[in-house]
Amino acid sequence: MSDPTRSAHNPFLSRRSALGLAGAAASVPILSSCGVGTGGGGDENTANGAAEVTGSFDWKALSGEKIAILQTPHPYQQAFQPLLKEFTELTGIEVQADLVAEADYFTKLNTELAGRTGAHDVFMTGAYFIWQYGPPGWMEDLTPWIENSAATNAEYDFEDIYEGLRTSTRWDFEKGSALGTGGQWAIPWGFETNVVAYNKRIFDQRGITLPDTFDNFIQLAVDLTDRSNNQYGVAFRGSKSWATIHPGFMTQYSREGAKDYEASGGQYEATMNSDVAVNFTRKWVQLARDAGPTSWTTYDYPQCTGDLGNGNAMMVYDADSATYPKNKAGGSAEAGNLAWYPGPAGPDGSYATNLWTWSLAMNAASKKKQAAWLFIQWATGKEAMTKATSSTFADPTRASVFDGAFKQTLGDFPGYLETFEKVIDSTKIQFTPQTKFFETTEDWAVALQDIYSGADAKSRLDQLAEANTTKINA
Repeated sequence: MSDPTRSAHNPFLSRRSALGLAGAAASVPILSSCGVGTGGGGDENTANGAAEVTGSFDWKALSGEKIAILQTPHPYQQAFQPLLKEFTELTGIEVQADLVAEADYFTKLNTELAGRTGAHDVFMTGAYFIWQYGPPGWMEDLTPWIENSAATNAEYDFEDIYEGLRTSTRWDFEKGSALGTGGQWAIPWGFETNVVAYNKRIFDQRGITLPDTFDNFIQLAVDLTDRSNNQYGVAFRGSKSWATIHPGFMTQYSREGAKDYEASGGQYEATMNSDVAVNFTRKWVQLARDAGPTSWTTYDYPQCTGDLGNGNAMMVYDADSATYPKNKAGGSAEAGNLAWYPGPAGPDGSYATNLWTWSLAMNAASKKKQAAWLFIQWATGKEAMTKATSSTFADPTRASVFDGAFKQTLGDFPGYLETFEKVIDSTKIQFTPQTKFFETTEDWAVALQDIYSGADAKSRLDQLAEANTTKINA
């Protein structure tokens, strides 16, 4: 969702279309902690069964079983589809893989999980959705499975998954608790960091030095803007969607030292109206006016990357692996001319970077949890991930896979590897976890549009902060 959800027909179709969920998820009842650590209400249909798996680990332990997985068309999913037969050969478990178009995916998933039918044992999800699906007890805590040597292959090496990804899919559902606490509700499967891609051909022609501060970045973007030739400095999202906030905006917002919320005494206070947040927001919106696309308020992921590829946008501040295809032969008019860099550091040198990760989660209502866990650990394991990322491009979630053969795919993509290595230790979800995320973050995007249209930044952000504080503490 951050990034773009890519479909089979349009590899950069925006994930935002999936968020008929915002309204549906907002109605999800937030239950007490009865589901935390167990994946549900504790009855025989939802209790965590990891402790019941004993003896030596055996891939063939459930040979003859059949599981169902729910996915939406996406390059990650497409890369693993041909490998499913290898999982069946390894385990003897048959996999029924059901695909739902992105526009309908989260509505179907939300309905199924709420109904606790257990129709699908494993499902594809983004980390932010844990904050909606976890508290009601719809997701299985995978920690007991990971820690049980009878259920998990000794070679699985969970710590090989980047720390920022592991912590971004853990939470205890308590107000004020940071990510990285509580249960492990999903295993990261593929991810994207949010950095800057730029037109290296133009930069080299003009002898441009990559800007190291946000003010210098703004000035460069303005200098590169030539409206008479339909050329502008930088593309980033501006539509009325929560996804406008999470890529470039939240990355630079965090680097500049701003926070979304402060937690105290089990309550949250929205702080997007702090002095540093207001100052940054004014600059960001002015950047959109002076050096962004003229239709900024309609811009989502496909428009941003499209303008980079056709030579209209000189830079894009968004997901790394989704600008990558524009540089492949035949991928765009500017194929072969693109490069990457981390984007400007914050005043204290911060390279805090927000991420999106597609992950695999277990349905707490599944009646085939051991088989489901065998699938998840296989799909997020080293061997399968190495094969999958060799056939399609996505940042692998494991350090060993990235440092292995995956690096060989980056030879013709200047700065991509260096950028990744610069930001990876500071890459995580920069938002404060909270159950009203989609609603309140979409409200934030609406506030940006209002400021773009002329509203006073401080007054509008004061209004937003007051409303969001009320909503998330209700």
